[in-house]
Amino acid sequence: MRVLGIDNRIAFQRRPKKEEEEGLRNTIEKTYKALGTTDRIVITHGSCFPSQERNTYIGSPYGKAAKEYIKFLQLYGFNGNQLGPGGELETDDYEINPSPYNSSAFAKNTLFIDLEELTKEKYGKLLSEDTFKKLTYEQPKTNLSYDTTDFEEASHIYNIAMKEVYQNFKINLHKGQPQAIALNNEFQKFLEKNNERLTDEGVFHVIAEKNGTDRISEWKNKLERNLISQLVNGDFEAINLYNKIYNENEKYIEQYKFSQFIATKQIKENKQWRDAKGFKFFNDLLVGCSNMDAWRYKDAFLDDYTIGAFDGSGNHQYWGIPAINPNKIFKGFDMQLDTGGQFLKEKIDSALEFCENIRIDHAMGLIEPFLIHKTKDGKLNGSYMSETIVNGKKLDDYYNYPRILEKIILPSLAEHGLKPKDPVWENICSNPKLFVDIYYNKLHLPELIQLEWSKVENRSNDNWFLIGSHDSIPAQNMLKRNWTRESDAWNPLYLAGYLNQDPVRINKSKALCELIADTVNGEQKIGEELTKADRERVKAKFAELLTKEKFQISFADLLGITDITYNIGGTNNNTNWKERIPYNYQDKYYKNLSSANPTALNIPEVLKMALQARIDMKVAHSQNPKAERNRLYKEYSPLLKELQKYENILKEPE
Repeated sequence: MRVLGIDNRIAFQRRPKKEEEEGLRNTIEKTYKALGTTDRIVITHGSCFPSQERNTYIGSPYGKAAKEYIKFLQLYGFNGNQLGPGGELETDDYEINPSPYNSSAFAKNTLFIDLEELTKEKYGKLLSEDTFKKLTYEQPKTNLSYDTTDFEEASHIYNIAMKEVYQNFKINLHKGQPQAIALNNEFQKFLEKNNERLTDEGVFHVIAEKNGTDRISEWKNKLERNLISQLVNGDFEAINLYNKIYNENEKYIEQYKFSQFIATKQIKENKQWRDAKGFKFFNDLLVGCSNMDAWRYKDAFLDDYTIGAFDGSGNHQYWGIPAINPNKIFKGFDMQLDTGGQFLKEKIDSALEFCENIRIDHAMGLIEPFLIHKTKDGKLNGSYMSETIVNGKKLDDYYNYPRILEKIILPSLAEHGLKPKDPVWENICSNPKLFVDIYYNKLHLPELIQLEWSKVENRSNDNWFLIGSHDSIPAQNMLKRNWTRESDAWNPLYLAGYLNQDPVRINKSKALCELIADTVNGEQKIGEELTKADRERVKAKFAELLTKEKFQISFADLLGITDITYNIGGTNNNTNWKERIPYNYQDKYYKNLSSANPTALNIPEVLKMALQARIDMKVAHSQNPKAERNRLYKEYSPLLKELQKYENILKEPE
């Protein structure tokens, strides 16, 4: 019996043939079952998805190209994708900081509409093929490993396209076209639920266009800045202005509503397709909201404070995110939801309406946010919510923020069939005492373990694990930083020991350690030798990741894109949020794997390392190692051989 290795002297074509895909898929599924993994998630924000024949300047997680990408992910055993926040973006930010974390919590991003679908009979050909071709372009040939999103150009072409779509819809409806009538029936049902919000949002867009900015603080007219708040209070002048704006811009606002309907319809249909495929989308519950949301819910927010991040040096991070007024979360002795509480409840319900799970952004902000106060002279003062004093009194004097999770978030999750430990809780932040007391000690909520600077050892399987998030540099570049190279989490002795725990395999452990270490026999590796060692160390790090039950991998790390970073956290530059998967990503992926310097993840190879590590762990902790070793190899040797087979297929050049 072969115990110490698998024969790999077999030659195959590098790319799986169609008839080989089923065997590959089954082998990977069996391996994940043997490893005990439940959630295998790729991080791909909506704009990062690829296109196919024609490019609309931005990706969409809901179109035809997205379906092909999902099929590709499923081939390699992934059962879900984590999106970024999917709301409408703020136009002020298109050029420098088009962050989805500034987007609307409710309005859908209409730039994710599949325009080609609107040229089809199903929609009554609301968009002409000529217009579609004029607004889009054929995929250019390029040697780059990535594409980029052009938010401004995408916004421009979608405005033109959706104007034509709405005009044709009205014309076809007047003519009695069956598709238009059916579409209108759906539209009216959509409005029954959403019309009030959509009208408010349409009015906001009219005012923003007039002022040339989404930033409410820059609007000159005080009534416009406070319009919804005054409207709710029954102010006669506000009612007149609101009605005047709507009446003068009715066609524009109704077109906005129809665009939101089309976006929602395609999202809903995509969910139905994904449900049949067994593939989950994780939405991202952003801690903040857009200016439009803050305008609609103005009474829910503090006037003089925003959420930021604590910095021990005093140079606190100013995020500019509206902070909910603690005195507007609950009301009455029975703690009914007040305006701020209603906002939070609606936000989480919206995020989960068409997604199966959720990532909760900046969990600390739901317990103990760090508040930034801008003084008149522009100085930034910061303090945690529980420590903030206003006029000699604690801002959160009634202890409302620490009740948000128990009274709003967790019950809302339960309504959507989610247990407290199901979501990805983004807890990577400072740890003030109140946050620790509530989050860890009372509610025992899971962590998001960042292996970029941590080990998996002694970490609960309730946690989620990842190496690189949407804010990380590519994993293949991490060892270029001295602090990473010298970190215990990347120590060759640790990785070799973790992945080879069976004492019988001590030679394998030594061999791996020598392969991924900086030095051998006291001599420093240089040039290609060191580059290869780093690649192998990254591979070992991913094998460590794959031994856990719930993990995430960024699309860039999966596909081996190393020459751009999706978002460099804490910076504003003209490349942030613009990285995108190229249309021919599969060709590039397989070419990468078969090259002399692969940076993409060979999933069968890394899975083989993870499965071998799991076998070793069971042997090492067994009362009878010899018997357990024989049993496990009898059970898993065929699976290890199959993994080796597909590893070789992906490595072999054409």
